[in-house]
Amino acid sequence: MAQLPFVSAARPLLAAPAGRANVAGAAGRGGAGARVRAAPARRAAPAAVEAVADEEEAVAEERYALGGACRVLAGVPAPLGATALDGGVNFAVYSGGASAASLCLFTPGDLEADTVTEEVPLDPLLNRTGNVWHVFIEGKRVHDMLYGYRFDGVFAPERGQYYDVANVVVDPYAKAVVSRGKYGVPAPDGDCWPQMAGTVPLPYSTFDWQGDLPPKYHQKDIVIYEMHLRGFTKHDSSKTKHPGTYAGAVSKLDYLKELGVNCVELIPCHEFNELEYFSSSSKMNFWGYSTINFFSPMARYSSGGTRNYGRDAINEFKLFVREAHKRGIEVIMDVVFNHTAEGNEKGPILSFRGIDNSTYYMLAPKGEFYNYSGCGNTFNCNHLVVREFIVDCLRYWVTEMHVDGFRFDLASIMTRACSLWDPVNVYGGPMEGNMITTGTPLSTPPLVDMISNDPILGGVKLIAEAWDAGGLYQVGQFPHWNIWSEWNGKYRDTVRQFIKGTDGFAGAFAECLCGSPQLYQAGGRKPWHSVNFVCAHDGFTLADLVTYNNKFNLSNGEDNRDGENHNLSWNCGEEGEFASLSVRRLRKRQMRNFFVCLMVSQGVPML
Repeated sequence: MAQLPFVSAARPLLAAPAGRANVAGAAGRGGAGARVRAAPARRAAPAAVEAVADEEEAVAEERYALGGACRVLAGVPAPLGATALDGGVNFAVYSGGASAASLCLFTPGDLEADTVTEEVPLDPLLNRTGNVWHVFIEGKRVHDMLYGYRFDGVFAPERGQYYDVANVVVDPYAKAVVSRGKYGVPAPDGDCWPQMAGTVPLPYSTFDWQGDLPPKYHQKDIVIYEMHLRGFTKHDSSKTKHPGTYAGAVSKLDYLKELGVNCVELIPCHEFNELEYFSSSSKMNFWGYSTINFFSPMARYSSGGTRNYGRDAINEFKLFVREAHKRGIEVIMDVVFNHTAEGNEKGPILSFRGIDNSTYYMLAPKGEFYNYSGCGNTFNCNHLVVREFIVDCLRYWVTEMHVDGFRFDLASIMTRACSLWDPVNVYGGPMEGNMITTGTPLSTPPLVDMISNDPILGGVKLIAEAWDAGGLYQVGQFPHWNIWSEWNGKYRDTVRQFIKGTDGFAGAFAECLCGSPQLYQAGGRKPWHSVNFVCAHDGFTLADLVTYNNKFNLSNGEDNRDGENHNLSWNCGEEGEFASLSVRRLRKRQMRNFFVCLMVSQGVPML
């Protein structure tokens, strides 16, 4: 491989193109929350011979960079992400539209100071293969660094392009993300969006699985407990040493086993920013359905935070899975491949948007973001690059983190046609017939097909939330290859109606008790393909369901606009928590009725 030079962050690297300000404005080009920093000056694009012309100069650059401990080589385009190989680390990232790219390396101290420690420009002749930019950093010192990328190119939101050298963006394949260390605490300067960087992997594992093997229960035999990892032990009553963390949850696994639970479904534990709304409204994002990076466990759910370059968070998540398996409890992850934290055109440039916005997001012809998620953007799931990314991510969580399956949030988005839709992009070759428009539901969506027939993923639990915020409702009709289960939203609504006494629901209630054959029998599926639930993280809790006829989400400052309106609840005669003794007794009886119904119904119960 040809050797390339490091370039110090103190030296000019990439300049803003003609007509673009060299110092970012107050909000940056990325809109609200964008990283704001000076854009370095562009150096002349070197010819390939100039990059390796003088060996003595290259050696001098080596000594300047990282204390002379590393060399920079051309690298290889696969696999994507940062990969520890013999003697160093290979970095590879997909970006089809960027005109220039550089690898940015940080020490933890420099990351906190928002300063790039070393920046390696990538030569488009030596460091690019197709649409993949790559570089190999030889030497041990690179493992003590964090990393990100700068991309230059066209900044034209009306064309769906957001390349901006003012932003150092996170690699979508980063296995851990480091930024703020403590949950709910802004950076020292009050910044709720400090610079983030990925963890450079080690060439060896630092975790002892102790011979861990997954329980591999049949779907019909599981009892699911939906768990918010932080909320599960954060209250003082949990009496755990590390409340609100993976380690804290480990101390309560025996309690779940005692309940009869043999599967936990973790509400999103991927890296997200709980302070994404804090700077403007002082509100916290408690739930985590706003992913920044899909490969990374949420670092601030770890008792170690970002310690040890974020690797402690990886190991603590593995600890939770290992200890759950020891007790015969499977671990399913709630994954949110329908949108990301970057939001609409007013959102920040964090990762996907700055790397290749038109690939990763579903866009209209003038660059507007489709919003089938209700959260500002829609992940372009059936694009070839994106669906391979998703499959790579799921495989990682199964093979490296030992999880037992996935619940897919707003899974109907994964059945919609991608933007940039064309037969070559989707199927690898031309097809006859009419083109399919963006967002059209597909009977055989390529992503779901890939997951269902993957030799690794076809053997784990796959559960679809079979609807989205764009009005697509597929309960009983989700493309399933006879292996996908579904959150049965119709079960929830029917059981609530019957138990509160609404007329005309006796027949539908009987079908719920029998495993909803009207939904699943015709498609060849069994009762266990129905995940039955009365309450989940959406809408009222079970206590709310028998206490309120209306929602009262007043304390969080959104004027009662947030939260589910369609709760089908009954307050048992008096509104609110302060009620007569007879009403409180009725409420407790109603809660027992709901619970007994859930546990005697055919299918998989979820608490």
